[in-house]
Amino acid sequence: MKNIIAFAICSFATAAAFAALPPLSPEAQEAAALAKAKSAYGDRVGAFKLCQAQNRVADQFRVSGTPAPAACVAPPPFVAPVAAAAPAPAAK
Repeated sequence: MKNIIAFAICSFATAAAFAALPPLSPEAQEAAALAKAKSAYGDRVGAFKLCQAQNRVADQFRVSGTPAPAACVAPPPFVAPVAAAAPAPAAK
């Protein structure tokens, strides 16, 4: 019972701490966007390599007369996301 109470108190304290965090700076947002883009690109490269490995294994066990496995599509080279330009202030 004491463990459950301690866990509940820690959960509420953690939630309150995260709720009070300030918004990210523009530099931190750009760094996060770059990390997200790199992660997504790594996932695409991993999927491409997995497809190639699956095709190699499928070719080893393929019976003559059956269609070949589908070709893998290579991901394009990594391009860093472009930072959004700050909008110009409206003239009054």
